[in-house]
Amino acid sequence: MNLPKPNYKNPIHMLAFGLGSGLSPKAPGTMGTLAALPIFWFFLQDLPVWAYLLVLLVTMIVGTYVSHQTSKDLGVHDHGGIVIDEWMGMWLTLFLAPQGIEWMIWGFILFRVFDIAKPWPIKWFDEKVHGGFGIMIDDVIAGVAAWLVLQLSVFLIALL
Repeated sequence: MNLPKPNYKNPIHMLAFGLGSGLSPKAPGTMGTLAALPIFWFFLQDLPVWAYLLVLLVTMIVGTYVSHQTSKDLGVHDHGGIVIDEWMGMWLTLFLAPQGIEWMIWGFILFRVFDIAKPWPIKWFDEKVHGGFGIMIDDVIAGVAAWLVLQLSVFLIALL
C-alpha cells in the first residue's frame, strides 16, 4: 500500500514523524523507536524524576495533537510513519531504568515486543480508540508493560 507522504516543511508532520525517523521504508516503528534512544541518552536519563515525568506528560499532550493533525492531513488513521508514539513508549519504558547501554537495549527489546505483539489490553486500545489519543495510548500501554518487565528484571538481578 502506497501511503501519502507528510509535508516535510510542516513542523507538525515532522514532529509526528519523529523528526524524519518514521520515513524509513522498512520498519518505521522500529526506526522511530531507535531515534528515541539518543534523545534519552543525551537529554533525559539524568533528569530529576519530576522533570522526566513532565517530559512524558508534554510528549503525551503534544504527541496526541500532532498525531491527530497529521492523520487528518494525510487522510490515514495511524499512518505507519507517525512515530512520536514510539518515542513516548520508549521513554516510558526507560523511566527509572538503571543507567547503562545494556538497560537501554533491554528496554528497547521489551518495548518493541509489546508494541509489535500487542497482547491484551494493548490490542484492544489499538483497535477501539481512535484519533491522536488512540495513536498514542496503545504505545503508552506497551511502554508501561515493558517498564514493568524491565523493573522486574532490575529487581531480580539485584537479588542475585
